Amino acid sequence: MKYLVSNKFKKPGWALLTIGIILGVIHSLNEYESNFLTTNVISLFHFDTFLSTENGILKIIENSIVDELITICIIVGGLLVCFSKEKIEDEFISKVRLDALAWAILVNYAILLFANVFIYDIRYFHVLVYNMFTPLIIFILRFNYLVYKKTGHEK
Repeated sequence: MKYLVSNKFKKPGWALLTIGIILGVIHSLNEYESNFLTTNVISLFHFDTFLSTENGILKIIENSIVDELITICIIVGGLLVCFSKEKIEDEFISKVRLDALAWAILVNYAILLFANVFIYDIRYFHVLVYNMFTPLIIFILRFNYLVYKKTGHEK
């Protein structure tokens, strides 16, 4: 398991993931609007309006970076939780890790197919945004559930 990091990264991962999810929920309840942390950022393929002189491949624009920071917290935290070794990393944990990963991918795409058929317009876009995080979240939930269940509830 060359791609796993030390177990000491699990706690910071949980902290980042938890903070990211809480802030993400708050941000979505505020309808993704924020003027907090507005700064100049580099925008690739910036498209303001059709035939606008502001359009371009590389532009400096003013933007609130709150949603980007929340996304970074969730992704980095989730990856640290997912790819941190367990205290005892054995064949059982490797099998559970692989099973949880396969299960997370299957469930993730089942959700996406369901949403593709039954959800439309801007709500479908919201599903796609949340879909960035669902494989990590499903993996974490499934992996911890299987380890908890198999080890006799003494993780």
